[in-house]
Amino acid sequence: MLRTTNSNFTLTNITIAITVLMYFIQINVNYGGLYFGLNMYFLEGGFYWQPLTTMFAHGGLGHLAMNMFVLYQFGNAIELHKGKQEFILAYFVAGLLTSIFSFLYIYYLDNYVNLLGASGAICALMGYIAYIDKFQRKAIITWVLIISVAPIIIGLPIAWYAHFIGLAIGFLIGMIRK
Repeated sequence: MLRTTNSNFTLTNITIAITVLMYFIQINVNYGGLYFGLNMYFLEGGFYWQPLTTMFAHGGLGHLAMNMFVLYQFGNAIELHKGKQEFILAYFVAGLLTSIFSFLYIYYLDNYVNLLGASGAICALMGYIAYIDKFQRKAIITWVLIISVAPIIIGLPIAWYAHFIGLAIGFLIGMIRK
């Protein structure tokens, strides 16, 4: 059943507001990016909150704005058409799983990474929609490829692996929740 509402009081919009607030906290805490990002301190320093807080920490206003724009689009689409529970599952649960698997990449392949941003969780939303809406599948997968590879080509540090991991986890959750 298709759900519709005119309210801006969605979990997606609340998540965006919390993310913006957390970004301003992050930039006002000494070493906030290292403290809230996902890095080797997760295990070595006992910073066990990092798989969650990395989804709220960002590398700058442009990074934050871009991620929140895409979160607004895909998060509200899932929440509107599938409900709040599906948004929580597709964003927060998939985002945490994406963080854990991304940390395995960091731990085994690149110890010097500090992972910041909601991109992995957002790609999980995109993977979820790609499974559910076959019409959009190719475009979503193409978009994730572009946002993951193009920045690397021009020399930007980007967690391409988090994008692919999130896409796969979101797709898998979509399959399970079908």
